[in-house]
Amino acid sequence: MRLPRDPSNVTDVLVAAFPNHLAGDVHGVLVVMPDATHAPVESFEVEVQGETVAIPSRIYNDEPSADSERLLTGTQQVILHCLYSRHSDGRVRHRHLEQILASTQPWVAPFVVQLAGEYVLEILDVIGQGLADLAAPGSAQRRLYGEFITRNPVFFARTERRVVSYWSCYHRWKHPVFGAYPGGALMEAFRAAASEHLGARWPRNTPRP
Repeated sequence: MRLPRDPSNVTDVLVAAFPNHLAGDVHGVLVVMPDATHAPVESFEVEVQGETVAIPSRIYNDEPSADSERLLTGTQQVILHCLYSRHSDGRVRHRHLEQILASTQPWVAPFVVQLAGEYVLEILDVIGQGLADLAAPGSAQRRLYGEFITRNPVFFARTERRVVSYWSCYHRWKHPVFGAYPGGALMEAFRAAASEHLGARWPRNTPRP
């Protein structure tokens, strides 16, 4: 049984995941999304270029058809992929994550960084591949993620601690050195981006390489 879409619940929660100027585009995306089977799970707040957004930890909407997705504008398609990167099914998260890694929109960054703090190794690998330019000083990716992290130090510190916890619980047997673990390498690259943006060394909340 599907739950009816409640504008005061599901719609408002998903609109709040993006800056205000995208509200019309988000509503356009919600038109093609199937109704949620469950309400979104609690949101986490981050700052995007001076504006607070609240992104759900998980959503429970089935994916729209390919024909419906083709009706969306380019910006709306990126919004849709961002939302489904929060899906309860890891395979769905993975598919939609792949579609947003090349974006340089500042509102995409929190969706990617949040996934970097999760436990699915295949997702960490695809982020590392998609954000290869984080290693390049002055690159667009370094500027994008450097700005986002420096605006959200508490969120990033929490992400680092989560990465360490998942590594220690699930992946340490295969990657005994944290710096060689895909999540550890990502945190190092994000810190380098933040350090470059700040012009000073960014604090570390993970084991040293």
